[in-house]
Amino acid sequence: MEKLQVKIGGMQCSFCTDTIKKALDKTNGIEDINISLAHEEALIQYDPTQISPEKIIKILKDLGFTTRKPSVDSNLEEEKEQLKREKIRLYSCVVLTLISFFQMILMWLNIRYKEMPHIMLMLALITMFIPGLYIKKMAFASLRRRILNQHVLLECAAFAGLIGGLYGFFKQPWPSGDFFAVSVFVTSYHVLSGYVSNFVRTKTSNAIRKLIELQPLTARVIKTDGTEEEVPIENVKLGDLVRIRAGERVPIDGIIIEGQSSVDQSLVTGESIPIQKKEGDEVIGGSINQMGTLTIKVTKILKETFLQQVISYVQEARALKPGIIILIDKVTKYFVRLVLFTAIFTFIFWTFYLSFLYNQISFDKALFSTLAVLVMGYPCALGMATPLAMIRGGGLAAEKGILLKSAAAFQAFKDIDTIVFDKTGTLTMGKPKVVEIKTIGNYDTNYLLKLATSLEIGSKHPLAQTIVRYSLEKKIKLAKVDDFKEFPGLGIRGLIDDNEILVGSYKFLYENGVMVKDMNQNSQKFESEGLTIVYIGKNKTLVGMILLRDELRENAKEVIEELQSLNIVPIMITGDNKIVARAISRDLGSIKFFAGVLPQEKVHLIRNLQSEGFKVAMVGDGINDAPALMQADVGIAMGSGTEIAIESADVILINPNIQNVLNAYHIAKSSYTKTVQNIILAFSFNAIGVSTAILGLIAPVWAMVAMILSVSTILINSFSRKVFRFKKIKSY
Repeated sequence: MEKLQVKIGGMQCSFCTDTIKKALDKTNGIEDINISLAHEEALIQYDPTQISPEKIIKILKDLGFTTRKPSVDSNLEEEKEQLKREKIRLYSCVVLTLISFFQMILMWLNIRYKEMPHIMLMLALITMFIPGLYIKKMAFASLRRRILNQHVLLECAAFAGLIGGLYGFFKQPWPSGDFFAVSVFVTSYHVLSGYVSNFVRTKTSNAIRKLIELQPLTARVIKTDGTEEEVPIENVKLGDLVRIRAGERVPIDGIIIEGQSSVDQSLVTGESIPIQKKEGDEVIGGSINQMGTLTIKVTKILKETFLQQVISYVQEARALKPGIIILIDKVTKYFVRLVLFTAIFTFIFWTFYLSFLYNQISFDKALFSTLAVLVMGYPCALGMATPLAMIRGGGLAAEKGILLKSAAAFQAFKDIDTIVFDKTGTLTMGKPKVVEIKTIGNYDTNYLLKLATSLEIGSKHPLAQTIVRYSLEKKIKLAKVDDFKEFPGLGIRGLIDDNEILVGSYKFLYENGVMVKDMNQNSQKFESEGLTIVYIGKNKTLVGMILLRDELRENAKEVIEELQSLNIVPIMITGDNKIVARAISRDLGSIKFFAGVLPQEKVHLIRNLQSEGFKVAMVGDGINDAPALMQADVGIAMGSGTEIAIESADVILINPNIQNVLNAYHIAKSSYTKTVQNIILAFSFNAIGVSTAILGLIAPVWAMVAMILSVSTILINSFSRKVFRFKKIKSY
């Protein structure tokens, strides 16, 4: 089996995904189909011995959709171009609708002129066959495959209006203008909904583009004569030697053959503390060389590098993300069939059936009533039920500093039974703090801080900067340091009042002759509690330790307990080691955790949970979380996180308070309740309207007015806390 990943333009709702799936399911050689409506992307598994990618693309195009490769660097321009075309269609429809509406007002005021029916016919034809032509192509392609969707229903209403209007040229008196106006209005409404859908998708997910920007465009390759040459990153070959200076981003994956440095690879592990790298260690493209010059030997070409793999994971997750069929689409899926059947029944009732009973055919009444049924049945109000509830919920969420980006997030959140939290930056602050200072001998804490800070103030290491900030808050006076020397990732050496002072790791002090073995048992105890230790030595003697820890976010434990009370299982994942993970888990109430997890393992963990039937939300903030955020049923990004994590998520906590995970959950549930209320109202209007239309008691143009009233009612219900309250909704 092989996979084809393709971008699909022109999808508006789950009807479109359903149409594509039905068409491909009927095709030999197609084994599995995953479609993301939110990202207009499909991942299709097929048997290359039975069907070719070209034939699959042809089927999609025959259905009326546009296709393109999911190219990470060209999609933005194509999306903008498509949005521009949609905007031109919309503006054309707006002008045509306004002219039609003006003509209708004249007719209602009984101001008529001879050319009026012909002008209305021209407006209907222009609207249907110029900006609305693409809808007809999609409806025809669906009918060819015996698929009924909203495009088919729209065209039935539009053509019924056109035929009804033309009938007026042969039958007088007859309200031709009313019929032609229906063709204009329903087509314009559909073009509007298409533009809105396209606009929302174009403005979302730039995650892959942000990832590409992390990859340097060039690398400094060392030539055989020892000189350096700036080479485009795609031209770097296996075995090339690349030099990376302090402060530069590592351009490509490789192994260090010369130099040592602290490397910030938080994009890989999610941990904020840089890792000491020396000769023989691997470095990953996109990480940052903090100090010292490194020479690396390239071990992977561009498409095999870590960043390119993350891009691949995000792309795949985007297509494999579980499809959430919005409630309204579930209703409309059957509603379309019901309306079309009712329209046929109405026409038969007013012609053949009455002819059989009374020996007369009421063709005028049949045409009138059938069109009224199609107009009253067109799911305009139903289509507004979810967006209006989203806007209401979005307003409540914004007050709490939460951004819910999609209707799928609103609906999926209420079914979540498992929430996976990345540790650093979500459950914890992501920034270590000094929690205690241990003194050895007759030294006080202020003196130890004076020694450590006097040296650490010259370092850029995050732990050093944390100690300096802590000492400045304590107003510790610094001493003069002579013979200062930093050993990247290990520690610092200097002379204070002719005393040799060492500040750094256990290994650094041990290798410089400081007796730290006696503290080994205590050190293991501190590390098991999730503490990081900075040792201080004076003249080969250990004089103290500074203990630091990445502290839990405020309310983190309370949020975990509240989730458990809601029967939602919290799980913590981290790139950190098991000792630290176990300590944090214990602080949170001994929740389940996975340690030492890499990005590809995070996304596989989410998929495994989903395959077991769990509805999973993922909370993260880093680049390494992006594939998992995209894959989860609901991805939640901390607003303090990276742009890539934010772009990959469905929910953004602009105010990075972990309590907002609960707030978002409750708001999404209440918004779903509002959606149900709106659907009940809309369906009631449709049901009453269709029943009235069957009996011939409502004209097509007044059916349009009734639909406007139904939308207005839903609007009132969405934003009022008193009108049509079927169920009390708690405000969070």
